[in-house]
Amino acid sequence: MHYTTLFGSLDSYRKGTIEIIDDDPKHYAFSNVFEVATMSEPYEKVAVGKNQEYVVEAIRAEGTSGWRTCDHDETVLCMDGDVTVRLVKLDQPLAPAGKTGSVAVRGEPAGPEMGTVRIRRGHMALLPRGSAYRFEAATVSVLLQQTCLGDDTVERWAEICLS
Repeated sequence: MHYTTLFGSLDSYRKGTIEIIDDDPKHYAFSNVFEVATMSEPYEKVAVGKNQEYVVEAIRAEGTSGWRTCDHDETVLCMDGDVTVRLVKLDQPLAPAGKTGSVAVRGEPAGPEMGTVRIRRGHMALLPRGSAYRFEAATVSVLLQQTCLGDDTVERWAEICLS
């Protein structure tokens, strides 16, 4: 049997649905994050998947984001474009203990620079607990961020789900 995987982009995507055939993972597709990103503000975190307290957020990366931090690890996957992730190891935690989801860092974060990670389409980066991170995108890009439901998460299920 022959399978063709189509990977979308902001310039070229086909709105689809989930198709399950014989429980073979090659036959699964996920929400159209590109369409969500086209309708989002830069760095707005729109939930496109949810499992109990965990969410996957679609993010339109454009320009430079504000600094964020989190009391738990997060990951970010570049779906389209090219994004630089800047990381700082915080001198002291800025997210309240037990707080889920990311929170804004006011001003520049205090602590040593951990470095940068450049992620392109298909690349993933860890956003470790106790660090601050900022995204920089020279061109419009799309990110998927795995985190826990928090104050930053925008839930627009009625707008983004097919009926």
